[in-house]
Amino acid sequence: MEVLLREYELAVVIRPDLGEEELPEALERVRRLVTSRGGEIVKEDQWGKRRLAYPIGKHLEGNYLISEVKLPPERIKDIESGLHISEEVLRHILIRKDD
Repeated sequence: MEVLLREYELAVVIRPDLGEEELPEALERVRRLVTSRGGEIVKEDQWGKRRLAYPIGKHLEGNYLISEVKLPPERIKDIESGLHISEEVLRHILIRKDD
């Protein structure tokens, strides 16, 4: 049986105070969260550390990761809840791309 995968854009802002070793590990955890739920990462763009438009908690900057992903629609809530409870993720947004 074929699993329906839809295209989404995922933007994640990760805490700026992570060390040189911690940031790649945090990015890998985000990738694993997507792939372990049946998704696939089509394209990934790391923007690096950027100034936020407004403070989030005590943070004025964040490390941005923008990805194009294919996901089964029924796993969206799992992925969003995983990102929401992660202490490393300041903000995230997952948007379905037009067909």
